[in-house]
Amino acid sequence: MTEILRYSAFTTDPAGGNPAGVVLDARGLDDARMQQIAADLGYSETAFFSPRADGALDVRYFSPRAEVTFCGHATVAAVVAHARRHGAGERTLHTRAGVVRVDVDAAQRATLVSVEPRVAALDDDDMRALLAALDWRRDELDPALPPALAYAGAWHPVIAAATRERLARLDYDYDALAALMDARGWTTVNLVHRENDTTFHARNPFPPGGVVEDAATGAAAAALGAYLASRNALPAQRAFVVHQGVELGRPSRLEVEVPENLRDGVRVSGAAVAIDG
Repeated sequence: MTEILRYSAFTTDPAGGNPAGVVLDARGLDDARMQQIAADLGYSETAFFSPRADGALDVRYFSPRAEVTFCGHATVAAVVAHARRHGAGERTLHTRAGVVRVDVDAAQRATLVSVEPRVAALDDDDMRALLAALDWRRDELDPALPPALAYAGAWHPVIAAATRERLARLDYDYDALAALMDARGWTTVNLVHRENDTTFHARNPFPPGGVVEDAATGAAAAALGAYLASRNALPAQRAFVVHQGVELGRPSRLEVEVPENLRDGVRVSGAAVAIDG
């Protein structure tokens, strides 16, 4: 019988953070069974580990509706769960997006290093459709952080609100946004507000996965780091914190470090805790 664990990532409180399903040994599970487990759990993602002979781990991620190439919060959740069984240290994960390294310390805090990130322009027609689905206006955006697409294992439009109040009001057209994101291959939309140089607030609609909103999105946080680097908008220490999940009643804290050489991957750190003991 398949053992299914439940963890919450980017928090030390089981009532906070973003819940994820975790299967530490998915060998023998086919795609249909993994999809069924993810749908039954109903979390934004479930991570499925398959141990390799060399000690590394193959990992796949399923939302309630579909497989995704990479998921940061489920990675943190699953690696912390793995460390509770097998001890702290570094893991090498083989994901559909590429190789991701994750280190877990004795305090069950994980740091993942993303695949090489990328940043691209957001087509203006897509931008108009995106704003229409969100019911946002261009004059509500932060002119210092123009919209773009960013990737650190999955693609995310990055849209910066000029005010925290604009970010707090999120009532979007679910079907319209889902269709646009499905057509473009976007995983979440990373809606952010920059409070100051080292503090961001984020909300991430995820309708392609059958989820209205993610409470913490590690892949999007890594992509945001790459985006800020491309805009020369990082603080001097090249590190910042993302607060997410507040409006959902599941506050999350994601710590991001961006190397000088983006080929080295963006680092995203956070805690994780078992939901069911």
